Amino acid sequence: MTRALGTAAVAALCALAAAGCGLGGGKRGGDVELTITRYYGTELVVREDEPVSESDTVMRVLDRAAAVETRYGGGFVQSIDGLAGGQSAGRRSDWFFYVNGIESPVGAAEFEVTDGDRVWWDYRDWTSAMRVPAVVGSWPEPFAHGFRGERYATEVRCLTATAVCDLARDRLADAGADLNGPEGKGAEGTIVVLVGPWNKVRGQGEARLLERGPEQSGVFATLSGPGPAILTLLNARAEPAGSLGRGAGLIAALRPGEGPPTWVVTGVDAEGLKEAVELIGDPLRDRYALAVDETGPIGVPVP
Repeated sequence: MTRALGTAAVAALCALAAAGCGLGGGKRGGDVELTITRYYGTELVVREDEPVSESDTVMRVLDRAAAVETRYGGGFVQSIDGLAGGQSAGRRSDWFFYVNGIESPVGAAEFEVTDGDRVWWDYRDWTSAMRVPAVVGSWPEPFAHGFRGERYATEVRCLTATAVCDLARDRLADAGADLNGPEGKGAEGTIVVLVGPWNKVRGQGEARLLERGPEQSGVFATLSGPGPAILTLLNARAEPAGSLGRGAGLIAALRPGEGPPTWVVTGVDAEGLKEAVELIGDPLRDRYALAVDETGPIGVPVP
């Protein structure tokens, strides 16, 4: 079912989600990776490298790889390969895109791509969370190339045993993260990676959002504390889909403002934290966030 978007709704989507409502710097041209998925990354449709020129935008890259229908003068992506945004049973679904794991502040027709960018389009239900400002699923971005031509520094803020943090730093360095950049709490242009058990992480800046649900955090999981922590996983309707205790961990990206995201690598205990740190790498691909317990990685939201 295709829904008709009013002017206010389109403006909200453009401003809050950049869902195909179509600036950049850095090296133009080269290659970008295009990924198209459905339902919070659970169904992979396309993943391919696309050569790009200096004049290319996210919209042009998409248009070369898929059948695209737009509305509102070409500024809003209504359909990709026949799957159109719409409303059913009071739930709203549309196409949203990320560049290097960060929600775009401008539309696809305006976002100029740069060499090495990872462009991810996903069709999802956004009724429970209009904004998901940052995701982990474009790994190794944004550590390798930053955002809109600006490469970020990375600060690992260690709140646990040194050996665990060293492993996190090694994984990030192998991915191309600049660990020698400006340090300090939330230094401008720096991705902060919080590494520690939840009882230590929960008081650190943006991490508090993980106690408040996806409407505020953009993450379909919550962590409780300060006593024995519980990791509650949610489905796309923001309904509880299971609670994890001992040995559970989580990797999530938060971005309440306009600067670099904050990544949280945490666990309900030391064992869960170690399991989460060991997932820093390719298991993150196409995940909005990633939990783990004794059964292995669990994509968040839960299907």
